[in-house]
Amino acid sequence: MSTLNLTLMTDLYEMTMMQGYFKTQNHEVVVFDAFYRNNPCDGGYAICAGLDQVIEYIKDLHFDENDLAYLKSLNIFDDDFLEYLANFHFSGDIYAIPEGTVIFPREPIIKVVAPIMEAQLVETAILNILNHQCLIATKSARVCYAAKGDGVMEFGLRRAQGPDAGTYGARAAVIGGCTGTSNVLAGQLFDVPVKGTHAHSWIMSFPDEYTAFKKYAELYPSACILLVDTYDTLKSGMPNAIRVFKEMREAGIPLTFYGIRMDSGDLAYLSKKVRKMLDEAGFPDAVISASNDLDEYLIESLKLQGAVITSWGVGTNLITAKDNPAFGGVYKLAAIRDENGTFIPKIKLSENTEKVTNPGNKTIYRIYDKNTGKIRADLICLVGEVFDPEEDMTIFDPNEPWKKTRLAGGSYTLRELLVPVFKDGKCIYESPSVMEIQEICNKEKDTIWDETKRFVNPHEIHVDLSKKLYDLKNDLLNELHNLQED
Repeated sequence: MSTLNLTLMTDLYEMTMMQGYFKTQNHEVVVFDAFYRNNPCDGGYAICAGLDQVIEYIKDLHFDENDLAYLKSLNIFDDDFLEYLANFHFSGDIYAIPEGTVIFPREPIIKVVAPIMEAQLVETAILNILNHQCLIATKSARVCYAAKGDGVMEFGLRRAQGPDAGTYGARAAVIGGCTGTSNVLAGQLFDVPVKGTHAHSWIMSFPDEYTAFKKYAELYPSACILLVDTYDTLKSGMPNAIRVFKEMREAGIPLTFYGIRMDSGDLAYLSKKVRKMLDEAGFPDAVISASNDLDEYLIESLKLQGAVITSWGVGTNLITAKDNPAFGGVYKLAAIRDENGTFIPKIKLSENTEKVTNPGNKTIYRIYDKNTGKIRADLICLVGEVFDPEEDMTIFDPNEPWKKTRLAGGSYTLRELLVPVFKDGKCIYESPSVMEIQEICNKEKDTIWDETKRFVNPHEIHVDLSKKLYDLKNDLLNELHNLQED
């Protein structure tokens, strides 16, 4: 969206480390993994989004004259380092999980293989982009799941934390399953459907509600959704809306897409009353749309109460992921390439088990049940490991390895999740359109068990380690433990 050069959208310590690597002549090629530790909203999965913006950022990575002048003014960076930055560009490799894919904790969403200065610089921007769009796409998927096939429109722009959050958030929301957005700029940039009706101010600007409805219907007869709760939904709004619909029908105007919207009140109760009024008046196909601080929990509750709402407008709670405002993605060093071209694994220790990283140059295989097409587990392994789906496979929980599952040969299929995106600094991946990514996402969501989609205590789809990676991790932990004892 922005025409700004985003190269300086980084934390200062990335730049100071870069200069440190430059001064010490450290040009080693390293592997960094971007991943997250816990599913948002205590859910069972997340949705990958934001890769296209990462690609745009990497393609445009350069320091212009203004950037260099500003860095020089900080009195931190030496002239020889600034001269290096003047010709800086990304020359490494990037692998990523495609947008719209269902993802799980601890598996690399993006893997960067590049000289350490380059890999260090891109950390902040990659996390900024992924953390935001993965979060909103996941929230959208949850809201759409609660709607059970009803249309969900995103209209949180005015409540978003700034223009970028509102616009890229709308992009992510559509990826997650929303049928459209109220954000016109998002519609223009990403070629996604834009939708909207009118506000209460439209009604209030006319002498009476009927006149306001009539004028709106004259202007937009093929998309006539009338907001009925400005004064009194059942006593005023609905009678006036029905009157206008009857006049349209009598005038021979096709009622192609029409109905009402409610933005306040007891939506379960009102929707039932409104449906009865519309049906009795001869408008059984009229849309009943609702808004008013909705989220997945409220939509699920309204469904359980028998609400007959057919379209949902979700704003603040979606665009801000109000109950879980941060995705929590991290970016960790996993390996360093030696002079012989071998990747030497690196591991980060922590008092918290979940913060101990998985070492080495890795990839991910998704294991599907062959009969149902549902996900059985994800398997993180070292690059180069080969698995034959015709042979038996035993997978296990890396934190509780006595918990094992045996998969019979021929009962499962495998798919490698990480795909090459950049090779030697050149982009070799073409991103699908947003609507194509939404199709991918819808198919991906069908591979999740219903028990994993539930909002309370969802079933966990495990992310396991291959035996080779598990043994490598344990060996490194033992080595570090022995060093600490010496």
